[in-house]
Amino acid sequence: MPDLKYPRQPPPPVYLLLTLIVMGALHAFVPIARLVPPPYQYGGIALIVLGFAVCVPSARLFQKLGTPLKPFEESTVVVTTGMFRFTRNPMYLGMVAGLLGVAILLGSLVAFLPVPVFGAIIHVRFIVHEERFMEELFGAEYLAYKRKVRRWI
Repeated sequence: MPDLKYPRQPPPPVYLLLTLIVMGALHAFVPIARLVPPPYQYGGIALIVLGFAVCVPSARLFQKLGTPLKPFEESTVVVTTGMFRFTRNPMYLGMVAGLLGVAILLGSLVAFLPVPVFGAIIHVRFIVHEERFMEELFGAEYLAYKRKVRRWI
């Protein structure tokens, strides 16, 4: 196992939940500029569903292949099938899609602001470290995968 040290931190779903709370609070208490009026805001539901449709099968694929879902636990395999053919981080991408869907559903400008913050936090606190971890663990196999598949989309 690679000798990489990571700070103890909440898992990504905690950041997702906190972001949803912040989005709701901003929308409720500082509803600046309605960007998406009804009925168009209901299109956000499609993005929420898409987010789940990307996250859930990707998580199930990890379970099927016997590799852990928790960040920084030792992976057993480089997953390259399913949504992992198109993005190296389908679960994080699904979370961002779901958050964008919620922002569209809420419709106000301030509801969109936490979404890129969430993406940046996930990138800095998880993705960069996970990729280094995978490079150390799987070497050339993971580097070849990185060359073929983009980080996000």
